[in-house]
Amino acid sequence: MPSNVIYVLGLGPGDILDLPARNLSLLRSYPVYLRTERHPVVEYLKREGISLHPLDHFYEEYETFEELYQAMTCFLLDRCQQEGVVVFAVPGSPLVGETVVRLLRESAPQKNIRLEILPAPSFLESLYPLLGIDPAEGLLIADSFSFCGGFDQGLLPGTGLIIMQLYSPALASEVKLTLMESYPDDHQIMLVRAAGVRGSEKVLTIPLYELDRQEVDHLTSLYVPPLTGGAVPVDLTGDAVQNEPEQLAQYPLDPLVEVMDSLLSPEGCPWDRKQTHQTLKKYLIEESYEVLDAIDEGNMHKLCEELGDLLLQIIFHAALAERSGKFTISDVISGITEKMIRRHPHVFGDTRVNSAAEVLKNWESIKQEEGEPKSMLAGVPRYLPALQRAQKVQGKAALVGFDWPEAEGAALKVEEEWKEVKEAWERGDRQALQSELGDFLFAAVNTCRLLGIDAEETLRQAVDKFSQRFCAMERKAAERGLRLQDLSLAELDGIWDEVKASEEKNR
Repeated sequence: MPSNVIYVLGLGPGDILDLPARNLSLLRSYPVYLRTERHPVVEYLKREGISLHPLDHFYEEYETFEELYQAMTCFLLDRCQQEGVVVFAVPGSPLVGETVVRLLRESAPQKNIRLEILPAPSFLESLYPLLGIDPAEGLLIADSFSFCGGFDQGLLPGTGLIIMQLYSPALASEVKLTLMESYPDDHQIMLVRAAGVRGSEKVLTIPLYELDRQEVDHLTSLYVPPLTGGAVPVDLTGDAVQNEPEQLAQYPLDPLVEVMDSLLSPEGCPWDRKQTHQTLKKYLIEESYEVLDAIDEGNMHKLCEELGDLLLQIIFHAALAERSGKFTISDVISGITEKMIRRHPHVFGDTRVNSAAEVLKNWESIKQEEGEPKSMLAGVPRYLPALQRAQKVQGKAALVGFDWPEAEGAALKVEEEWKEVKEAWERGDRQALQSELGDFLFAAVNTCRLLGIDAEETLRQAVDKFSQRFCAMERKAAERGLRLQDLSLAELDGIWDEVKASEEKNR
């Protein structure tokens, strides 16, 4: 267990009543390093006689925020190794918009330093009721520095946007100019000052073009409501394309298409220009799996980013096809739009359905009527993961009635196939053993399907569970000064049982 500790704690949005008692206790127990002393709670801490060491001088010593935050992180790690225990206090919550905290989480384990994070309410909890918004309906959040430097989440004018720490008129001007690339000049925005500081909170609604004419400071935030009438398209020079309101697209693809056109131009990127549909296949697969990872993590910001990366692959393939005279991105969009309307007659036509199962039957029936007659299995990609492909093939066959009436029959088939596996095993017939194991797995997938369980997801969860337990075994062994490879099977089983027991205790 690391003996050196950095306590990272939040000071809350600005009212001493929002500072958690445990955080205050730690502030009184050790010397405190403040990311900045520009926070309303700091005056109270000084009156309490708490030893404070502001790090504001870092902001004057470095040219870029990246260098600044890296230097501040190294400073805190060095102080911890010298002092043993360090308290690092930040405005609001350490889990909201704090780059140094993210860097500490990445670097502390490498220095054998334990990092303990003590949250506090952030200004966001006070901001939502002031604005009368529900973040669950969709919201992007960025600090003003990263927003002006290139917002890596991607600007979505159809989604509400909060920009934090609008601390100077110059920065407000940069934010205004960046926003005006995607919003009308007179779009109504809301300037919020001192959210969470009782008695000082103010909300001002103004047109976007007046943003840099207002008084702002380190407690100022900006809310940009969704652009319900559609986003203003932007060409590559940054100039807004003038369209009539009814012509605006709410989700414009043109800027991304134009970026790709530039990359593939004779003056563009050498790497991009060398790519083909074949060379891009692996990137399409990788981006798809990264989308799945973001969904499994429940991280909506990451999902937004990964969907953008996946969209880029689609734009890339369409751009290559356009250059060979095959099709364009417009053909892709119009084709899928027409297909969805055609295959949903219960929504866009007069067909009536009573269940999701009827929708699927209609879908397959309509597919069969499109173009040349095909096998029911023709639409199942060969490149799908085997479990997923097996379940999809079985589901297609079930649509024509070739299926077990219930899961019990499929389960009995699993037992039958397992007997055949053992027989081939006992005979020493390796080719037959492989074939029978395949039949066994196929029958197991069929049982999952009839039970309403996704076989691919089920196995993925089992692999994740094993991986987490194995990593926990490695940690337990390391805590005891042991290596797994030096232990007997019985000792390994003992640690495994400890990990399982700990999981059950924490449920």
